[in-house]
Amino acid sequence: MDSAPSYKGHRYPVEVISHCVRLYFRFPLSFREVEELILERGVIVSYETVRRWCLKFGQAYANGLRRRQPRPGDKRHLDEVFVKINGERKYLWRAVDQDGNVLDILMQNRRDKAAARRFFRRLMKKKHTVPRVVVTDKLRSYGAAHREVMPSVEHRQSKYLNNRAENSHQPTRQRERAMKGFRSVGGAQRFLSAFSGISPHFRPRRHLMTATEYRLEMTTRFAVWDQVTGAAGQPAEA
Repeated sequence: MDSAPSYKGHRYPVEVISHCVRLYFRFPLSFREVEELILERGVIVSYETVRRWCLKFGQAYANGLRRRQPRPGDKRHLDEVFVKINGERKYLWRAVDQDGNVLDILMQNRRDKAAARRFFRRLMKKKHTVPRVVVTDKLRSYGAAHREVMPSVEHRQSKYLNNRAENSHQPTRQRERAMKGFRSVGGAQRFLSAFSGISPHFRPRRHLMTATEYRLEMTTRFAVWDQVTGAAGQPAEA
């Protein structure tokens, strides 16, 4: 079993730290709003402390959750959308499998062949697998990069087949609006990398479940979260 992050030197219990990080990445909240919600429960934490916790532990939690995901499917859906950062247009590249699980995201300055090639190679390196099928829209960069990086993989290009990847951008758009945009490419990459690992964990396909099934599924996911963060074990050191 993967070990939880170290909380040595933190005077707050792990339960408080993990709860604040979960609130921030799961809901469209600011650090100050998380501070207020925690204060309501009698815990005094500054919004700056919440920010530092999210920076330090967010990616570690996301990585822990990803390691517990089932092996990704053999079909990959790729898509890219523009994101305004300080008034400049950048591109968020995203890959999901056929079940809608986010496999990776990458912020890039362009959406040309070199950018598509970089994303293809990054995805193959992180997942250590070559998919059976890659589904994209009709952006020419995908075809050029595909022929160079994975020519033996079937490539389907259609704006109608790629709804799964396009729909996965919606939570990101919600957060982008709530945060009033991102300030830097690096900051956007850090936040979205953690966000894409944490937020989907708490978003099961509720429309496919009964109320009872949904509650049972969420109970399981809360338990997994506690295991990944260490909240199910010993509290942090004083």
